[in-house]
Amino acid sequence: MKSANATSYLELVCPAGTPTALRTAVDAGADTVYCGFNDCTNARNYPGLNFNVEELAESVAYAHERGRRVLVAINTFPRADDMAPWHRAVDNAVSAGADAVILADIGVLDYTTRKHPNMRRHLSVQAAASNSMSIKFYKDNFDIKRLVLPRILAIEEVASLIAQIGDVEAEVFAFGNLGTMVEGRCYLSSYISGCSPSCEGSCAPANQVTYEEKGDNLISKLAGITINSFGKHEPAAYPTPCKGRYQAMGKTSYLFEEPFGLNTIDILPQLKAAGVTALKIEGRQRSRAYVAEVVSKFRQALDALARGEHVDASTVQLNAIVEGGKETFGAYKKGWR
Repeated sequence: MKSANATSYLELVCPAGTPTALRTAVDAGADTVYCGFNDCTNARNYPGLNFNVEELAESVAYAHERGRRVLVAINTFPRADDMAPWHRAVDNAVSAGADAVILADIGVLDYTTRKHPNMRRHLSVQAAASNSMSIKFYKDNFDIKRLVLPRILAIEEVASLIAQIGDVEAEVFAFGNLGTMVEGRCYLSSYISGCSPSCEGSCAPANQVTYEEKGDNLISKLAGITINSFGKHEPAAYPTPCKGRYQAMGKTSYLFEEPFGLNTIDILPQLKAAGVTALKIEGRQRSRAYVAEVVSKFRQALDALARGEHVDASTVQLNAIVEGGKETFGAYKKGWR
């Protein structure tokens, strides 16, 4: 799935939480846009987001008319007694003309391989395939064309893995939210809210989120459980459990993960040298303005690099919109070692 933009050496894969956001991403320079249906088959299953079948078909047509592609994320895990929604989602993605489906569950992969052998299959980050043997299993059994690598690998590890996996394309995260990096295995929100991110696709569901003022502080809660307390002039983040401040051993701190945002603008040449095929921008819950800003800046950087120019990170500043206003290379540099 080579880049639609002839000047680009890395495919730019961008988020769309709504049809309007998809058009925004395409117009801002995305080579490929990924989205999901408005149901439990999608790991960003939130009210007001995502696509019905008709909207997806119209959006695919819009993208194809401009030489771009659309991927459909069907990346949650079915419950034992009901595979129908996932089978239906695959069928609908095919009928809408999507270019590929992004899958995590072995049963859904099997269904797609048998029922729609010509539909291109990508392995979701939710499958957490991070070694050559697991990737070979998915390639041999389901003929996956691309995998989205978990956000736990250093650049050197990415390069080593890509060298071992033959013709399977590698897509990596380049910008956006970072959680606790336990792809497809996070249960924190399930314990608090009773809603599974892995099965229902909703982490910290909005209908269980509340904010309360207490003196000069703003308290954020999920299902009545305090997740964080913000000072008068401190930005109030969404109460995602892995990014809450908790009391442990007499100390209040970000126990699991501090709210930093991933930004790889400064290491794009290294990701290219590692053999990466595509860069994934995270943010299907974000606004059209966010999509337009991030996509256009990455398009600018990638086109400059494709022309052999040095990219001055100061000209593609995105620190104003990264999570928490603070940037990190995440596991790519593994700075905590």
